[in-house]
Amino acid sequence: MSAGFESMWAELLPIGRDAGSGGYRRSAWTGADADCRDWFEAQATARGLTHETDRNGNQWAWLGDPTAGDAVVTGSHLDSVPDGGAFDGPLGVISSFAALDELRHRGVEFGRPLAITNFVDEEGARFGLACVGSRLAAGQLTREQAYELKDADGVSLPQAMERAGHDPENIGADPDRLGRIGAFVELHVEQGRALDLSGDRVGIASAIWPHGRWRFDFHGEANHAGTTRLEDRRDPMLPYARTVLAARERARLAGAVATFGKISVEPNGVNAIPSLVRGWLDSRAPDQETLDTVVTAIEQAAEEAARSDGVDLTVVRESFTPVVEFGHALRDEMARLLGVAGHGEGTGRRIPVLGTGAGHDAGILSASVPTAMLFVRNPTGVSHSPEEHAAEDDCLAGVTALADVLEGLACK
Repeated sequence: MSAGFESMWAELLPIGRDAGSGGYRRSAWTGADADCRDWFEAQATARGLTHETDRNGNQWAWLGDPTAGDAVVTGSHLDSVPDGGAFDGPLGVISSFAALDELRHRGVEFGRPLAITNFVDEEGARFGLACVGSRLAAGQLTREQAYELKDADGVSLPQAMERAGHDPENIGADPDRLGRIGAFVELHVEQGRALDLSGDRVGIASAIWPHGRWRFDFHGEANHAGTTRLEDRRDPMLPYARTVLAARERARLAGAVATFGKISVEPNGVNAIPSLVRGWLDSRAPDQETLDTVVTAIEQAAEEAARSDGVDLTVVRESFTPVVEFGHALRDEMARLLGVAGHGEGTGRRIPVLGTGAGHDAGILSASVPTAMLFVRNPTGVSHSPEEHAAEDDCLAGVTALADVLEGLACK
């Protein structure tokens, strides 16, 4: 198992890696994304699996009849945030192929169809909306809404898909395909330190925090940076800066998180007072009420700051995902299967169950199919960064755990 895992990891590792930062730039429907997709198809072909790309660009590698129904599906995504790490997404896809290899090595007999998937554009790095492929499939993003998505260069999603060789005409809800899935299990590197602190290699997800993205547009007045008196300025950078600080404080007090991680400035000149500062807020909280309270407080702080500097403000919610509580039936069955298989570091303790503030395709699909997640220990908790890491022993423990789960769900 170790050799196969290492071989796949070595093949995928260089794709889309930036030589300067050491991070990954695998945005959807780009050359790096195409190379990742080719890698996925090659892995499927090498294992005698049936490869197909659905109407929304998601990839599937099938063992057994794709039309039979009650399939067990696993996988994740291969795209990245700008300068992201190597593990977020790819670990789940590589582990899925490795788990299948392990099951074949065990000589098990499959009683249900099994599929491995690569969901397209999970990170939303190019078009600003996360989980586009799974949202489309689940009907949570309409064809019309998808057609309105554009990247920073003004290229629309359908244009990008066409340029990459995929026909966007039929994108949209795919209830027939999702209706044939009996269970979806996604393995992912933990994007936090809960497992590191508990001393466990593998954990089971309980829920995904509600989260969303909001765009704050501060409209001021462009002017000369050297000749305009401070008293005469309508500088949108000032209320934006105060809003960033307010977001940190409001989130800290509420036990939530709030981040302004992306900014656009016009005209973006060193010697010019900006006319527009546009900042994107990402906020997440353990429950809906807390999230609403935090975002409302941030908006109020932004309005007060803008008003004091004579700046206009508009706030637009660009995306939102409500809390996802993974179904207890599948979650409990996974815990039972892992316990029977002897996991839990050999101590007999229960497999840890933990929540997460990160969004995933599994969270989107949970409204349509029974869904669960496995997390693999991240020793530092760092993610969305080149410093993201998981030890090989922990990764292989994740493969074994996933194989045990798939054997219990899909094999006779």
